[in-house]
Amino acid sequence: MTEGAPALFVALEQSGFAASIRQSTWLYPAANIGHIVSLTFFAGAIAVMDVRLLGGLAATAPARLLARARSFALAALAGMAMTGAVLFSAEASHLAVNRAFQLKAVLVAAGLANIAIYEFWARRAVERLQPGAPMPPGAKIAGACSLGIWVAVAACGRSIAYF
Repeated sequence: MTEGAPALFVALEQSGFAASIRQSTWLYPAANIGHIVSLTFFAGAIAVMDVRLLGGLAATAPARLLARARSFALAALAGMAMTGAVLFSAEASHLAVNRAFQLKAVLVAAGLANIAIYEFWARRAVERLQPGAPMPPGAKIAGACSLGIWVAVAACGRSIAYF
């Protein structure tokens, strides 16, 4: 489906790389499974971080918990990016015009922006907190936004097939 898709995405989909993905018995399914496994690890790590930012798991010092969860989240995000690139290239012209995929891309950007905002404006204050200390309002806002954004990203990802 190349109608209305920008030429760049049509060219990507028609590339030898994308053709080999579509023609392989195992490559596309492996990328799809890898994407789901990475999503699972990412969702778990993000959920732990967001629950802590919202004030849960208060008996644990936030710095250590958030650092460990962040490591898992970054590794899982890298896995999702790699497998997502494989999946995208196989169907680039369709996905480029798919409304659910477009919304997913915008939401991913919003999620990454939320992380950047937290890192610059709330992280230092949170990492200095002792167990049981209340979270700063900025951290709570970042945690709530993160939960909502990443759930919406997952919902959009699942909705791509229907648009």
